[in-house]
Amino acid sequence: MREQQNVEWKESWRDEYLKWICGFANAQGGKLYIGCNDDGKVVGVADTKKLLEDIPNKIRDSMGIVVDVNRLTEGDKEYIEINVPPYPIGISCKGVYYYRSGSTKQILTGPALEAFLMRKHGATWDHSPLPVFKMEDIDDQAVDHFKKLAADKGRIDPALLNESKDVLMEKLRLTNGDYLTNAAMLLFCKDPDRYQLGSYIKVGYFESDADLLYQDEIHGSILEQVDKAIELIYFKYMRAKITYEGIQRRERYFVPEAALREALLNAICHKQYESAIPIQISVYEDRLYVTNIGRLPETWTLENLMGKHASLPYNPYIAHVFYLAGFIESWGRGIEKICDALKADHLPMPEYTVHPGDIMIKFTGPENRIVRVRSGLSERLSDKLSDKLSDKEWKTLELITEDPGYTSQQIADIMNVSRVSVTKYLHALKEKGLIMRIGSDRKGYWQIS
Repeated sequence: MREQQNVEWKESWRDEYLKWICGFANAQGGKLYIGCNDDGKVVGVADTKKLLEDIPNKIRDSMGIVVDVNRLTEGDKEYIEINVPPYPIGISCKGVYYYRSGSTKQILTGPALEAFLMRKHGATWDHSPLPVFKMEDIDDQAVDHFKKLAADKGRIDPALLNESKDVLMEKLRLTNGDYLTNAAMLLFCKDPDRYQLGSYIKVGYFESDADLLYQDEIHGSILEQVDKAIELIYFKYMRAKITYEGIQRRERYFVPEAALREALLNAICHKQYESAIPIQISVYEDRLYVTNIGRLPETWTLENLMGKHASLPYNPYIAHVFYLAGFIESWGRGIEKICDALKADHLPMPEYTVHPGDIMIKFTGPENRIVRVRSGLSERLSDKLSDKLSDKEWKTLELITEDPGYTSQQIADIMNVSRVSVTKYLHALKEKGLIMRIGSDRKGYWQIS
């Protein structure tokens, strides 16, 4: 039997194992066996009588808790079992907090420690008061946007939508005492990153793991970030496989919008915002990753995550507002909805990877959905165009290759020329059949023909 979340094997006792006991107490509890090798085979330990006296005393003196310490036998060999229950409060070992995650021992510090202690006291980060965020800092447009969404969905008393901002915030459970909460700030602030670093979504296009070609950041109220991210990704970052059914054109992506939207909503509701790290979306030619700083609920495994489960959002007050706005359900069906969207489009199921500090979902594109795009200008193409383009046209083409999302004004700023001049260069490149515009002028991208 291998070491796991609730079991640890040690051949002999060392005082440093008090840290493991502390980690068990802060997590789900567990058992530490002294006198067993890494495979769980009993090898025996000397002087079990002394250990039965010393170990409980050391645990009490360093942590202030009491655990069961038992002497067991197998054949002629004796070994020690230390049975640690989970504690409802945070336990420190000589002032340091440890936490058991999988088969590893982690030291909790900074935001992770703060969040851990809050959870032990039944509090959450999103419901913590934020004294510096005042009622006048709430964005009226964000409030109106929520009211429209909530009215359309019908999950809230219509009379409440006519109340003043202060009454609405209270009824939405976004106040704590006399103060607005972190959730209120994230939901109804124009610039949440001003109050909490990392409160945005970062998107990057990668040619390989080491080669980032271009990137964008999506800021603003988290009520608006998902729609902004979806629009950006499908206009600029992903390429659709185009097919025709008769005369009807059909565009199909290797990640359906419904699946990606649900993945982003899950990330926002479960993110540990106190980490100050943004949600990260990494787009490749044939795959897409959504990485979020967070962790599974205690006692959960990856199997629990992928199976039917109750809704246990890390940020329940944010999730409540998202529910009222019609963004999510309250039944823990997010992953089920992602899988259903992929099945309906005959696409591979998502792959989840759970690390100690983050959770990552991977969408993989089958070969029949991948549009192979060669980044940059090939040497052969460069040779062919070298005497057909002016220097300015050539520079414009290079910039579009660098980032297909560049606007005319951005290109003008980089080249230190007027926007009118850039418009002429772009028109010349289009006339020569080198580029074409996909989408609108404001939100589309350039495609190298």
